[in-house]
Amino acid sequence: MAQIRHIAIENFRCIEKLDWHPCAGVNCLIGPGDAGKSSILDAIDLCLGARRTVQFTDADFHGLDVTAPVVITITIGDLSDALKSMDTYGAYVRSFDPTTKTIDDEPEAGKETVLSVRLQIGSDLDPVWSLVSDRAKAQGLARNLTWGDRVRLSPTRIGVLADSNLAWRRGSVLNRLTDEKADTSAALASAARDARRAFGDLADAQLGETLKIVAETARELGIPAGDKLKAMLDAHSVSFSGGTIALHGDDGVPLRALGVGSTRLLVAGLQRKAAKESSVLLIDELEHGLEPHRIIRLLGSIGAKEMPPPIQAFLTTHSPVALRELRGDQLWVVRKLAGVHKLDLVGTTDPIQGTIRSQPEAFLSRSVVVCEGASEVGLMRGLDLHFVASGRVSLNALGAVLVDAGGVNKIYGRANVIRGLGYRCAVLRDDDVLPDNAQEALFTFNSGTLFKWNANYALEHALFYLVSDAAVHRLLARAEELHETDLIEAHIKGASGGTLTLADCRGTMTPQIRETLAKAAKSNKNPWFKTVSAMEDVARDIVGPDLQNAHADLRNVVEALFGWCASA
Repeated sequence: MAQIRHIAIENFRCIEKLDWHPCAGVNCLIGPGDAGKSSILDAIDLCLGARRTVQFTDADFHGLDVTAPVVITITIGDLSDALKSMDTYGAYVRSFDPTTKTIDDEPEAGKETVLSVRLQIGSDLDPVWSLVSDRAKAQGLARNLTWGDRVRLSPTRIGVLADSNLAWRRGSVLNRLTDEKADTSAALASAARDARRAFGDLADAQLGETLKIVAETARELGIPAGDKLKAMLDAHSVSFSGGTIALHGDDGVPLRALGVGSTRLLVAGLQRKAAKESSVLLIDELEHGLEPHRIIRLLGSIGAKEMPPPIQAFLTTHSPVALRELRGDQLWVVRKLAGVHKLDLVGTTDPIQGTIRSQPEAFLSRSVVVCEGASEVGLMRGLDLHFVASGRVSLNALGAVLVDAGGVNKIYGRANVIRGLGYRCAVLRDDDVLPDNAQEALFTFNSGTLFKWNANYALEHALFYLVSDAAVHRLLARAEELHETDLIEAHIKGASGGTLTLADCRGTMTPQIRETLAKAAKSNKNPWFKTVSAMEDVARDIVGPDLQNAHADLRNVVEALFGWCASA
């Protein structure tokens, strides 16, 4: 059951250079769009796939520079005895040390025997596949895997057109489930005489074990394929070649008529059961066509929760559901840096795993703003709505995600995890209660960006002290809409020590009234705007429209923060 131990890519599409040692089980690539995740899967497929030729263009070269060849080298371990045969591949077997992650050209005792396969494309656009070995090169030898071994090692690619795997064609997962083969000659000879029905009877006998496995897999995954599957001639096949024999349900309808999600889910489940020589599965955008509960089922079907892992899977996703289901040691953050691509394993420490579970969207973004609490998240969302209505680009379009830290004591538990993985990260916090100084120093030292209100200000202080008089009156009116007037009255009296009433606060605005309202709004019992929705409405309807009239201290923080989001 072969496994990929190392992947090296040079000058392929957006990837100038990549050097990666993937894990044995699920390798899920995450990160912002256009980081090269799909290109990594394409590179694996092109290098190891069983194909005699591929059409390449200048666009497959990094920066369109055809003078620098595309080179994709994949080292494979956990080889079968046939692949370790000295008679067949003796000049090409190498050794891999799993502890140091080093590959030596000479096989060594105590290390894993591996083979390295290389795909190289030059300016003539002609692909050349070969095995890599310094010893063989010194002897003037050159060869590739045999065609049979290439077919056995070829990964299963589940894309939008995954239904090609639901017919007995070259490279399909059905041909890997068992050693059964269908003899189509008798049926094809009588094709003009109701060939579909005639062959159906023959195929049921010839492919019975495979049909049983498919039916059981479909049932386990909740796919409505019927209880008694049949192998019949596909009426839509234009020639009697690969794909002529296809899976049909018990009602005679080809299983390729299933929805995209069901097809991808079934093929993923079948690949798990077909894992003999090749155990490599490639799924780009695994959530495509699948509801959340079926995303979870797909991950379960490929053994994401099992130890040891049954197959090696390379996935890409932008689904928060998938991130919540996977562990940190199954997630790789892909980053495109100057001259090199880097993949970092997220990890499984408590702060990391907790952040993945509670804030998976942060790991799928370009920029992350970690907010002290729900009211800061609401403020940002409301201001964003106001700015979008004024013609600005939204935070969503900029790839910025807002994360609720759940309090000042947790803010850097989130922010330092996210920043440590290379994400562009900022913090928005109050200044009335200070966070751990060492944690904040670590964040800023690692190029994290800090935004905060004036000294000793909470968000409520920033609002009631720094907006215009008219906006303060609108904030007070909104508080009355959200809460009972008696409650607002009690808060004001308590905050002022009984010296002010609600009626006093509706009149001429004074520094004392502003201070009282800020303190009252922060009341521990029924605070005025502490929920995301309440603060979002306040920011959209009152704070945003008043920014031009507000104090520069408020306006500058808001503009700097939104400017940071836009500068990614």
